[in-house]
This record gives sequence, C-alpha cells and structure tokens, in this order.
Amino acid sequence: MVSNRQRAVVVTGASSGIGEACALRLDGLGFRVFAGVRRQQDSDALRRKASERLAPVMLDVTDPLSAQSASDSVAAATGGVRLAGLVNNAGTDVAAPLEFLPLGELRRQLEVNVVGQIAVTQSFLPLLHQGSGRIVNIGSVSGRIASPLLGTYTASKFAMEGLTDTLRRELSLWGVAVSIVEPGRIATPIWQKSLKVADELLGALPRRALELYGPAIEEMQRGALEAARWGAPPEKVARAVEHALTAKRPRTRYPVGPDARLGALLVRLLPDPVLDRILSAYAA
Repeated sequence: MVSNRQRAVVVTGASSGIGEACALRLDGLGFRVFAGVRRQQDSDALRRKASERLAPVMLDVTDPLSAQSASDSVAAATGGVRLAGLVNNAGTDVAAPLEFLPLGELRRQLEVNVVGQIAVTQSFLPLLHQGSGRIVNIGSVSGRIASPLLGTYTASKFAMEGLTDTLRRELSLWGVAVSIVEPGRIATPIWQKSLKVADELLGALPRRALELYGPAIEEMQRGALEAARWGAPPEKVARAVEHALTAKRPRTRYPVGPDARLGALLVRLLPDPVLDRILSAYAA
C-alpha cells in the first residue's frame, strides 16, 4: 500500500480560504502537496504555515502556458512518484444583474471558473493517468440552484457540474475518479473580495440598474457580510476533499454546509414556479 508520504497532490488557488485549508489539511495528513499560488508573497505565507513537504507552485489558471509549466515542475519534482490527486479550487465571483452585466465580465468569469479548470486538468491528466489519481472539483451550491444577481457565477458552477459528470464518465475507463464538492456559505476572504469587485462593477452600471435592482443589491451585500462572519469554516470543505481523495469509494458529489444540503433538496422537491417565487422575492 502506498503511504501518504509517497503520494503527491496538486491544489489550485491555495493562497487563502478553501484552497489554503485543503492544502494544509492534506499536508498535515502527510501528502506531498503542490500548492498553486499566483504571487510570491502568498507562497511565502503558505510555507510558514505548512511542513517542509509542501511546495508552492506558481500557477495562473487563465494562462495555459502557466498551467503546463506547473505540470512540468510537478513532474520534475516527483520523478516516478504517482500524482494521487488534483484539487481544482481556483475561482472568482462576479455579481451583477444580467440585464446590465458587461459582457467582458461574463467572459472573465467563465475564463477563470470554467476554461481555466479544464486547462489545468488537461495539463495534469498525463500525471494522473500514471497513478490512477483522482480529480476533485470545487463547485458550489450555486451549481444546483440559481440565485438572482449571481448569474455569471451560477453559470460557471452549473458548467462545472456538467463537466465533472462528463470527466467522471470519460476517465472512469482509466481508473481516474472525479468528484465535485459543493460548498454553501463558507467563511473565507472571497466574500470581502467579491464585495470589493461588486462595488467597482456596480459603480460603473447605469443609474437605471440601481433604480431597478438597488434593494436586491443591498440584500446581496448584507448576505455576503453575514457569510463572511457566520459561514461554515473552510476546514469542512477540506474534510470533504480528503474523503474524495482517500475513500475506497469516493462520492460523486459532496454538499458542504446546511444551506448546500437544503438547496439541493429544494431543487429536487419544489416545482420551478414555487422555487422561482421564493428566490425572486430576494430580488424584489
């Protein structure tokens, strides 16, 4: 049996929040973790929190050359050691009413949250094939249930649900398991970052957008602040990732948090018109 110390795992978006929690948990379990970061200061900060095994890797998921370079670096560092897993966590969030959303923001959201994930997966799949490794995509409850003002984020997470299913069915032929983790509200810095981006984006929208959607925008901002304070700890997501990477029979989906489980349940039980009325009240 291969010990964790002989098993290598790549985690993207590891500079903070869920990615950092996953990298540190897997490092604590003895895995050799290659943590994708974009800045040297993030690399230095992560090293201070981890064991000597953890190796930060510069990785921008929107740059195919960066993804391939990261894969080459991991291959060189591991030699003949198998790549046990890839955790696709890197992502961003754009919030605005679709009626007024600049199309450039839509393209940016999909480039980071969808195209970038596939680019990284393609780059690391040759190493995963060698050891029948596993892929864990970090999705969201927003990949199950669509909320007002989060159309671009929802689109990206719905896309990841479909792509995860397709990857799982394609790669099962070669023994590569694929799972998706679906967090609800998690207390991470992404909420503060999202609020900052949203403020900048909303400030550029026409006055008519605020006239129509002002109350809904304020409610969304309050919800983001509450999530930053009272959301579940990112370590809960890290535990789900651990199970997906180590269990004899990993699950295909891992909802994390009571709101994620409730959202998945409502989608299954409620007719669309009822669900529409509940969620549309949020944007009234």
